[in-house]
Amino acid sequence: MPTIEPHQARQVAESFGVDAGRYDRTRPSYPEPMIDRIVAASPGPAVLDVGAGTGIAARQFAAAGCTVLGVEPDARMAAFARRGGLEVEVSTFEAWDPGGRRFDTVVAGQAWHWVDPVAGAAAAAGVLRPGGRLAVFWNAFQAQPEAAEAFAAVYRRVLPGSLAAAGFGTAAPAAEPYGKLCDAAADGLRASGAFGDAERWRFDWQRSYTRDEWLDQLPTFGGNTQLPPEALQQVLAGMGAAVDALGGSFTAHYSTVVVTAAVRSGTPTTG
Repeated sequence: MPTIEPHQARQVAESFGVDAGRYDRTRPSYPEPMIDRIVAASPGPAVLDVGAGTGIAARQFAAAGCTVLGVEPDARMAAFARRGGLEVEVSTFEAWDPGGRRFDTVVAGQAWHWVDPVAGAAAAAGVLRPGGRLAVFWNAFQAQPEAAEAFAAVYRRVLPGSLAAAGFGTAAPAAEPYGKLCDAAADGLRASGAFGDAERWRFDWQRSYTRDEWLDQLPTFGGNTQLPPEALQQVLAGMGAAVDALGGSFTAHYSTVVVTAAVRSGTPTTG
């Protein structure tokens, strides 16, 4: 059976808008040092946010003084972001028409794996001004070992054979989080021929979750957005019991990983 790459799984990629409000309320934002470093490495304030979702990253860049335009394939997510005052156009990035507009920075938070890595890199290069930068990033969740095993046990019981059942948030903080996604992004930049050498940045931080906070976020995960209601309720019940057994809360370690490169001078722009 042929392997389906993440960007080909459109049904999952466009499933997060099923509850945009919950997604925006519960998904973590990005560390301010990362936002500041991307802004400082860019030649100007004009940002294009690919896969903008509900606007979590876009609001952070706007707060840092940038002007932000979002591109988002899910109309429900885009509508939520617009209600928050953001400008968002509905399209996949590969099919989006920039209409001659140019940007200093193209970013993608928790979204670049839904974009064809080579076509996406070429599209980004086509709208960047000279010296412009592409920066794609992900929040990699890493539970404490006891919590990770308890959570994986829930999935093994409710959804045996699923990716989550094989290990939920088990990567050690010292490991390379989201290594395959970062490799794919860097390979796409290289294959496009439009960017200089890719850099990888990493920002480590942590967040504590209460039982209710964790259960509120779980339905927004890609593996859960398409579950039948009965299966989702079983996951939530099991997770709630697991957090109760941990004392009612747990600490999650996050590594925010960034793949970034500047566009080569002389790269053709798109009209």
